[in-house]
Amino acid sequence: MSGTNRDGRRGTDSVRAVRRRRGTTDEQPWAAGERRLPLRTVLLVLLLVPSAALVSLWGLATYELGNEYRVQAAQLDLKTTVGPRNAALFNALQRERRLTQEALASPRASRADLTRQRTVTDRALAGFRPLASADTSDGQQGLAAALSRTVRVADRLAQERRAVDTGTADEDRAFTYYTEAVGASTEVFAAISRGANGEVTGLSQVLFDLNGAVDMIGREDAVLARGWASGRLSAEDYDLVTDAVGTHEYLLKSRVAPNLNAEESRLYTAMTRSREWQTRVELEEWLQAAGGEGVALSPTRAEQWRTAADTSVARLEELIGAHSRISNAAGADAVRKLELYLYSVAALGLLAVLLVVLMTWRLTAVLRRRVLAVHGQAQDLEQRLPQVVTRLEQGEDVDVDAEVPELSPASDEFGELSRALNLASRTAVHTAVRQAEQHRGFERLLQRIARRTQLLIGLQLKKLDELERRHEDPQVLEGLFDLDHLTARLRRYEENLVILAGGQPRRRWRKPVPLLDVLRAAQGEVQDYRRIEIDVEGRPWISERAVGPLIHILAELMENATAFSKPPAPVEIKAAPVSRGVAVEIEDRGLGMEAEQYEAVNALMQAPPQMDVVTRADDVRLGLYVVARLSAGLGLQVELRPSAFGGTRVIVLVPQDLVAERPRSVPDAADGPSPDDAGALHLPPRRHTGPRPVDGSRRADGPDGLPVRSRGQAMADVTAPVPAPAGPPDPQDGPAPLPRRTRQASLVAELRAPAPQDSPAAQAPPGAPARSGATIGAFQRQSRKNRAAGARPSAPGTDQTEPPTREDRG
Repeated sequence: MSGTNRDGRRGTDSVRAVRRRRGTTDEQPWAAGERRLPLRTVLLVLLLVPSAALVSLWGLATYELGNEYRVQAAQLDLKTTVGPRNAALFNALQRERRLTQEALASPRASRADLTRQRTVTDRALAGFRPLASADTSDGQQGLAAALSRTVRVADRLAQERRAVDTGTADEDRAFTYYTEAVGASTEVFAAISRGANGEVTGLSQVLFDLNGAVDMIGREDAVLARGWASGRLSAEDYDLVTDAVGTHEYLLKSRVAPNLNAEESRLYTAMTRSREWQTRVELEEWLQAAGGEGVALSPTRAEQWRTAADTSVARLEELIGAHSRISNAAGADAVRKLELYLYSVAALGLLAVLLVVLMTWRLTAVLRRRVLAVHGQAQDLEQRLPQVVTRLEQGEDVDVDAEVPELSPASDEFGELSRALNLASRTAVHTAVRQAEQHRGFERLLQRIARRTQLLIGLQLKKLDELERRHEDPQVLEGLFDLDHLTARLRRYEENLVILAGGQPRRRWRKPVPLLDVLRAAQGEVQDYRRIEIDVEGRPWISERAVGPLIHILAELMENATAFSKPPAPVEIKAAPVSRGVAVEIEDRGLGMEAEQYEAVNALMQAPPQMDVVTRADDVRLGLYVVARLSAGLGLQVELRPSAFGGTRVIVLVPQDLVAERPRSVPDAADGPSPDDAGALHLPPRRHTGPRPVDGSRRADGPDGLPVRSRGQAMADVTAPVPAPAGPPDPQDGPAPLPRRTRQASLVAELRAPAPQDSPAAQAPPGAPARSGATIGAFQRQSRKNRAAGARPSAPGTDQTEPPTREDRG
């Protein structure tokens, strides 16, 4: 914090010094004689010119007018389409209702008219049905529901007709159904009478009332039809007739007549003064005066009513047609006017917007030169900072004054912005320099601590080697081998710190090493090494410069595989030469990872990032970072894939330039055990754990010149069964017994010494578990000799610890 405050004060002092040199102060907005438009004034002018508001208002007004035009045009189109078809269905249902009532009231009546009318109704319904699926999103409110209800009611028409024809439906049922169908059609008239234009809606309302009057006259006609056939009118029918008469008189006199224009009024007057209209009115008045207790109806009056009713309905339909033409014309005229208004407003608004844009462009031209200077400074900062950071990462020294020189900008708002940007640039570069120095210092400190710890670990390993050669007690060796193995793992962890801190491991080899020895060395640095099964095809050798990093990489991957697979599942290691080098496959049977995690880890292996150890302290994938960094340095290709067993399969491709030829000085016995040794020990071939480094951190050779054991091999030596004398097994004893070791069997006769009869080994019965220190020591020396000839690892152990979860993998 002290450094930051000091830098901030230094930047402020530099700004004040620039102002003093230019003769300006904080209170003086610009120098004398300069006529630069301040940014505040420019912004004020831009705010006074309501360009954004005008554009918004123009767009909103145009949208609203366009939407209203679209809605009114759609409503007019639906009205002109739905209206005639609905009127045809409406009139057809009215007539079919009357003829059905006549047929039910008088079975002797001819049904030829009813049959013809049904055909007319079917044609009208066929033309109406497609309207139910028409687009009514912009149509009148409730139109879609009215159309759907009319179609649903009309779908029952065939059923009601069959009931009428078979005699299962009486007059009341037929009257109720047809009245419901006509009512649904009337709702369609009500829906199309509502619209966005008030004038058109008023005219449409008159049209709806006219159709309502026709419906009432038709309802009255249907009730009287069965009365004329029977000769009498029941009280219930009388009530229906009087209600219909009162309703259509109210509609015509109170709602239709006052809202007609001159031409329509002339038609209305001619209709009401016609002889047929007067006859119908007189008959209705006679029915009302007769009372409701079984009115007697004569055939003469029936004929008069038939002529008067048909003529009255025809006159009403003529008036409806005239009013429909007037209403449609008014709607079309309203749509045209709205279209003209829309184009006018859009054109004027566009002109205003263009004027505003031109004015804004002129004002922007004034600011353009000022902005370019600040923009260039920002671009320079954008290009300079990444370069500075890159140079700092490469270890170069950066001079802040040379990278970001101080500027002397103008004193207006743009000058203040330039000064602030310059100060921010200098502060950013200075902070980056300080952070880089701190980061490099921390890495150096971490490397020094790790190196010193590695020296102590190397001394500890040497001491353990001496103790392992000195002691032959199995229990003591057991503890020493555990310490040896833990120390080897600790050395690898210390190397991880060195690698993450930017250093390189110091284990070096002077000569090529067999790949099997490299794999065994890596196996010896893994905690659960007994579960690792190694299978090497051929006899590949690894170049000396790749031995140390490759051991480290394979050890990390092996430990990862054993840690994330549940014991006693084995971890299979297969290595074989391929066309581009040597491929090592590490396959476990653990939890595996998700596809996204495989992609992320493989991307890490392809391009390891420049990692800050402090920021990655909580990352559980530090081992993968080590593998990625070492692989990138050697040119290895590491790829993780899902395993067929459900776990993970890691493929490490060692390039051809890191694969070496077997040295000529190495005899064939180095690649495999001799027949004599293998037959004498009756053990599978065994190879030593690892090659010898040259940094002194771990002695690779013992006093006899043979490789020093890792914990894995040493434990295998201690726990390996003692072979028995060679001989054919008894077939009656079942499976062949395990081989047992015969003391001094591999020595020539001159070197064999008879065992004392009183020694513990001679007194112990065959197969007894007790062993002397000399026996164990002899067995260890023979094992070392056998490993020098090259042997396979012992069977994997069974560690019952639970593996970590897949989220902690790495």
